[in-house]
Amino acid sequence: MEAPALKQVVEGALLAAGGPVNIERLLSLYDEEEQPSRAAVLETLQVLEQEYAERGIEVMQVASGYRIQVRASVAPRVARLWDEKPARYSRALLETLALVAYRQPITRGEIEDIRGVAVSTQIIKTLLERDWVRVVGHRDVPGRPALYTTTKAFLDYFGLKSLNELPPLADLREPADLLREHPTLAGQPPDSAPPAPDNQEMSP
Repeated sequence: MEAPALKQVVEGALLAAGGPVNIERLLSLYDEEEQPSRAAVLETLQVLEQEYAERGIEVMQVASGYRIQVRASVAPRVARLWDEKPARYSRALLETLALVAYRQPITRGEIEDIRGVAVSTQIIKTLLERDWVRVVGHRDVPGRPALYTTTKAFLDYFGLKSLNELPPLADLREPADLLREHPTLAGQPPDSAPPAPDNQEMSP
């Protein structure tokens, strides 16, 4: 039986993976003696991007690799496939996340000093559980508070390749601006919504 073309293998892998796939992972699908070059895989990804240009799905590069996802322009209609309501984000959670993204590494106390109010334990717990932030060390001050930074999962969720793609801080009029329109992932229910009222926390 004739071996499948590289484009078929790459496309099938992106559809089946359920998340971003990097070049190394795609190369690992082949035995060493038949493994294509990185350049060939990258060229294949570019071909798929072009072929999907007019479709309802697209090939997107994010921090962890490449994925096939629903195009942003059709995502609101596709989201109606799922009955459950998407998570809603409180203003407090978005402000906390934005401060971690733009001021990292940052401590909980520093976030509270900037916001002028206490950061609830539930907000920190939710951000950690979602793997949007992580602890990378401790500030060398009394109490040794934890230092928080964002993660690759944060970048993946918001469709970013790196922190350099974050909009300039001066352009963020509201913390909700951080929640840019990001497409629904292929095969997964939508995971974003407009922010909830200020007094409503996001459910973990």
